[in-house]
Amino acid sequence: MNYIRFSHTYDHQQLCSELENILQHDWPLHFNTRDFAGEWRSISLRSASGHSQDILAHPDAQYKDTPVLDMMPYAKQIMDSWQCEKESVRLLSLSPGSEIKPHKDQGCGYPNGIFRIHIPIITNPEVFFTLENERLQLLAGECWYMDFSCTHSIVNKGYTARVHLIMDCIRNEWSDQLFASHGYNIHQQKTAATLDAATRAAMIVELEKMDTDTARQLIATLKAEN
Repeated sequence: MNYIRFSHTYDHQQLCSELENILQHDWPLHFNTRDFAGEWRSISLRSASGHSQDILAHPDAQYKDTPVLDMMPYAKQIMDSWQCEKESVRLLSLSPGSEIKPHKDQGCGYPNGIFRIHIPIITNPEVFFTLENERLQLLAGECWYMDFSCTHSIVNKGYTARVHLIMDCIRNEWSDQLFASHGYNIHQQKTAATLDAATRAAMIVELEKMDTDTARQLIATLKAEN
């Protein structure tokens, strides 16, 4: 089960209203420049440093709310309704004519203990998400989980930007119950092999030296095995 469209939806008009002021801020280009063509920008509601323009993943970080979250009370209400720990929470904007190329985010799937939630705020009929060769269309206000350790890509062929609220969450008993209620097999085994604590720690040290997005994703996978 590579994705879930949850039964509940959110008020995208209220999110759009909160987004108006945020659009005036500086949205840094996504750091994975090899994975997209066009403009793919982000601004943080939660980041490792607590700064809105900090869009990087940081190993062992204690993520903090940013000033942008203070400007989006409804988004905070949504975030707080998810009764699990959150790491990065951000807004991601894909400009018209832009695409995110097919790639995998290793360690970013529910079996790994980390899951990513997408809530479209602004979209158009020409935005398509492809996950393992299945084309999905995410509508404004809907709430989706997708297993980003699978091959995925996004294209915006429309005339307006696509803006999503995205939350990186840590699996717990509450989320297990939610996923199970939507037909997910929560007893699915983790994809990574189990390692002893010393080996895992040594691998994390070496990966931290690499300071790449892939390395950070592998670090998250290893930590999720604890």
